[in-house]
Amino acid sequence: MISKGAFGPDVWEALKMAFFMLWETLWALVLGFGLSGVVQAFVPREAMERRFGNHRPKAVAQAAGIGAVSSSCSYAATAMAKSLFQKGADFITAMVFMFASTNLVLELGLVLLVLIGWQFMAAEFIGGPIMIVLLVVLGSFVFTRRLTSAARERLTAATGHEHQHVADSKTKAGWADAARYALADLNMLRRELVLGYLIAGFITVFVSHEIWEKVFFTGHGPWTAVENVIVGPFIAIVSFVCSVGNVPLAAALWHGGLGFGGVIAFIFADLITLPLLLIYRKYYGTALTLRVLGLFWFVMAVAGLAVHGLFAALDIVPAPPFHGEFVHRTFEWNYTTYLNFVFIVVFGVMLWLSRQRPAGDAGFAIDVVCGMQVQTTNAPAHATHDGVDYWFCSDRCRDRFIGDPARFVAAPRP
Repeated sequence: MISKGAFGPDVWEALKMAFFMLWETLWALVLGFGLSGVVQAFVPREAMERRFGNHRPKAVAQAAGIGAVSSSCSYAATAMAKSLFQKGADFITAMVFMFASTNLVLELGLVLLVLIGWQFMAAEFIGGPIMIVLLVVLGSFVFTRRLTSAARERLTAATGHEHQHVADSKTKAGWADAARYALADLNMLRRELVLGYLIAGFITVFVSHEIWEKVFFTGHGPWTAVENVIVGPFIAIVSFVCSVGNVPLAAALWHGGLGFGGVIAFIFADLITLPLLLIYRKYYGTALTLRVLGLFWFVMAVAGLAVHGLFAALDIVPAPPFHGEFVHRTFEWNYTTYLNFVFIVVFGVMLWLSRQRPAGDAGFAIDVVCGMQVQTTNAPAHATHDGVDYWFCSDRCRDRFIGDPARFVAAPRP
């Protein structure tokens, strides 16, 4: 065991901060991922693939609604949006689905509520629709038919249109499927979550308020808010932390001095981290990816600025707690502790269910790279190794597997 003195007290304080940020949000994570798994298991997806052939209001509303109750993983959302587009969905509508599935999901709102405050949760659900409207209106001009047609031609590994298995909520098999979806999503996000909490803990302890003042404008009236909403997405791009994992870092930035609108823009920008930009380039080509980056950054910044202005007009912008401690670094007997105990038990039940092997297994496989559960008839990527078929949630996972298949010993489920 490494002693405290081996690293110094500051490092151990940073690790403690990271742990207690996780402790504060544990019950919300389990609840959010659990509900997401239920929706994925019991709600069919075949219908949504038939309805997204345009970006009229009805299609956009359906894409946003279904996205909001789907997986919050940025990589999974990117792969699903690519699959929808590949099967005939309008490019803008596919992007709306991706926006909603990463910025309007329940688990993100719950973690924001617990870790930073209700204003940030409200800002998520207000700013998300603003982004979607801007994306639809401006996307018609930015994403030209020539570019989107060329991008569709790049996607040559088409998936089937077979009917998707929908679990029965009255059976043990159905709930086993729901548990597997929830745990697979959590497993998919494990790196982002760990990085998010660790980075936030170290930033909180090691980066002083004076340093943040040099990065973020303060005291310049409206220009402060404008600069902050531009800087927020840039930090998201270079931090590599996406989805729910960027909430702890958002909390650290908020307490470091980034303005309310800038923090909101940073949270929205989980879809333009550098790894995802590289994936977009592979899917859609360089030209369309550059337009995706430019338009996404713009709508995220504008949405952050709009939410900031609205909340300022209503006088509900939270006061910046520059020097306050937003997480207690000790265990306390409060509602968080009691809820965590309850949801640790729930998580144990989910683990037990996920390890059952009832008839509901048919048609599903586990991505042996990231651990996500995928349906074999609807998987975004596929590979065969030593005569065994493997299904993947994205081309990225398939390429990693093909590059070094000896690393993976887990076999896909039948």
